[in-house]
Amino acid sequence: MTASLPPLADLLDLLPDAVCVVDAEGRFLLVSSGFERILGYPRDEVLGLRTFDLVHPDDREATIEAASQVMAGAIQRHFRNRYVHKAGHSVDIQWSARWHPEYGVRIAIGREVTELRQAERELEHRASHDPLTGLPNRRRMQVELGAQLSRAARDGSGLAVLYVDLDGFKAANDRAGHDAGDRLLCEVAARLQQALRQRDLVARVGGDEFVVLLPGCEGLPAARAVADALRACMERPFSLPDGPINVDASIGIACHPGDGASADALLAHADRAMFEAKRQRATQAAPAAPRLATVPR
Repeated sequence: MTASLPPLADLLDLLPDAVCVVDAEGRFLLVSSGFERILGYPRDEVLGLRTFDLVHPDDREATIEAASQVMAGAIQRHFRNRYVHKAGHSVDIQWSARWHPEYGVRIAIGREVTELRQAERELEHRASHDPLTGLPNRRRMQVELGAQLSRAARDGSGLAVLYVDLDGFKAANDRAGHDAGDRLLCEVAARLQQALRQRDLVARVGGDEFVVLLPGCEGLPAARAVADALRACMERPFSLPDGPINVDASIGIACHPGDGASADALLAHADRAMFEAKRQRATQAAPAAPRLATVPR
């Protein structure tokens, strides 16, 4: 028997990856069986549709830009986007693509990387968040602060930084143990988040220290109002295994640009202001020195 090559379509259908051929406008001309296995759409449902219509809405603009680059002559080898599966969930795919002007088609091969992307997101989250409270960590806060400073310099919007240090946490930790102290920190983190706007950011930057970023905060009075609200959210006693305990906070404020134009300057100013607030409160709480009684002669 003389060997012969089977039809190309039979070979493509053995591939675990999705193979697509689209025209200049992105309409599907051919899809392999791997496309249906990955995305759930039978071949006859997608032929003639535009590929961008199946892309996740949040990734559509980037996908159109990548396709334009490919059609301009670039060979795309590692582009990632999300498609919407026929069942409704998102599927992460990594594409290699090339434009063939002599045929007027773009050929792309896509490999599902959903599990890989989930693992990457988990690693990214661990690298940028506090493992105890789930809040952003110092590294993530510094990145966000840099972005907020750039935005404030560009459009003149306000920005305030609050440095929050708990008062009474050490006593709670010593009284009830580290496990109870950890639970208290988690409760503090939850209360701080609830007292802030969605676009604000609160990060845990030390044992019982937090930094709050307030984008769009115009001036010291507005920042003080937020600081007062954060202290107010701690007025309700915290529960420990051996009974309730009260925890307060000393909060330092720095406003851009008056208190600093850089991230380091703003954080340093807020840190100094926090220590000054803690010193003043300690002075106010200290008992007055006893007066010597005078004996009448």
